Amino acid sequence: MIRAAIGIFLVAVLIVVVIALNGEPGSAGLTWLGWEVRTTAAAAVLLIGLMALAATIFWRGVLWLIESPARAARARAESRRRQGGEALSRGFLAAAAGDGAEARRMAQRAAGLADESPQLVRLLAAKAAEAALDSAGARAAYSAMLGFPEMRLAAHKGLMQSAASDGDAAEALAQAQAAYDLPRTAAWAWRALLHSRLKAADWTGALELAQGALERKIVSPLLAERARAALLTAQAAGLEADGDPRRRAQGLDLAAAAVKARPDFAPGAVLAARLVAADGRVQRAAQILEAAWKGAAHPALWMAWRDLKTDETPRERAARLAALAAENPGPRESRILMVEQALIAGDPGAARAAAAALEGEATTARLAGLMARVSAAGGDRDEARAWIARGAAAPQEAEWSDIDPSGRAFAYGPADWAAVILAYVETGALAHPRHERHEETISDLPQIPAAYADSAPFISAAEAGDPFPPIVDDGGFGEDLQPASGDQGSHRVGALGAFRGGKNR
Repeated sequence: MIRAAIGIFLVAVLIVVVIALNGEPGSAGLTWLGWEVRTTAAAAVLLIGLMALAATIFWRGVLWLIESPARAARARAESRRRQGGEALSRGFLAAAAGDGAEARRMAQRAAGLADESPQLVRLLAAKAAEAALDSAGARAAYSAMLGFPEMRLAAHKGLMQSAASDGDAAEALAQAQAAYDLPRTAAWAWRALLHSRLKAADWTGALELAQGALERKIVSPLLAERARAALLTAQAAGLEADGDPRRRAQGLDLAAAAVKARPDFAPGAVLAARLVAADGRVQRAAQILEAAWKGAAHPALWMAWRDLKTDETPRERAARLAALAAENPGPRESRILMVEQALIAGDPGAARAAAAALEGEATTARLAGLMARVSAAGGDRDEARAWIARGAAAPQEAEWSDIDPSGRAFAYGPADWAAVILAYVETGALAHPRHERHEETISDLPQIPAAYADSAPFISAAEAGDPFPPIVDDGGFGEDLQPASGDQGSHRVGALGAFRGGKNR
């Protein structure tokens, strides 16, 4: 208001200046109670403006005095809110840092200041108790939060975590179930229930849980598809292992449903193809494996594809494997398969050319073994032994270790299936329980022994003081070395053995 009055006064001054410059000051008069005042119009305008400005300032001063108590109350409330917000912030930071004492001190301070945020104060009290390692205090704080509808989900989560940390699995599961039953729940409650069902190998219950979570929009359709495919595969694997023909038929139906949900899930595709092939439908099994290979190349897929036919020549088998690799040529596994099929076909040149596509890949025991086989097939056994030496110190491959050397691919028990399902549902990647347990795997490195040579020429040369003859490298693959003249009775030993034999003789 004062600004408006000042503006009006300035306009009046401008009017007076304009009148004065025009030489027309005019006249104004006032008669009141016997008093008579005469002046110019310009002076009258200025006087009226000054009086209006003074009245406005006076009135605003009166209002300021009247509103002083309310203004002071608002300032105190704002200060309390600011201090309460600061106490909450510092308290949560202290709880996150594990400083229980500071968190509790800030919680007590916030309780007396943050009147407008009682939910945050209660939550801070619970977090402070957790940071102070006060399980009973944390449970009490979370239990108090159950009385407020908007805080029940957070309270159940806190109580579940508290029970889990105390080793009370039943109570933790009960809290997760209570949270899941709320009208508005969260994915953590569903995940906790899923873990419990998988731990108990309750594949049917886990399937129902996944379907319910999808209907309630707790999880995305992608996660629900992954869960369905993995769980159906685990069910089918159990039925296949049962041995009952009727249960195997049920397993076949479940495996087919798993492939329909996620065609690129390698364990499901391998199991379905095996069951379908056993049912006499080899062509359908090939289609299942081919679809899975196009989605995600895995060694178990091409091995299952390889074993679909047993009445073919090596070249026919190699051609069939090459056709599979061509369906998805980009992945590393496809490039490895091209090397494998060339080795099966007995074409060392093609194998070495295909191996060139693997340059730059990280060296693993499997890759080193493959390169050793390529070198041995091409007759370069020194290079083969060098690859074997590198492979002995190289890491194993998780994907390869899923193939049991004495059994079937993905030969999992319930605990292993639970780990596979959890990893696949949450990340879309395969877990490798056998690799994580460092179990026996298929031999990655070929058996190429050290070089062998006849010992007699070395012994004779040593006795006569003559130069040693060159070492003939036959790689131990069966070539007959002709002993030197007069040494028909010598035996074949390694270079180190020849040296020791000379000393013994």
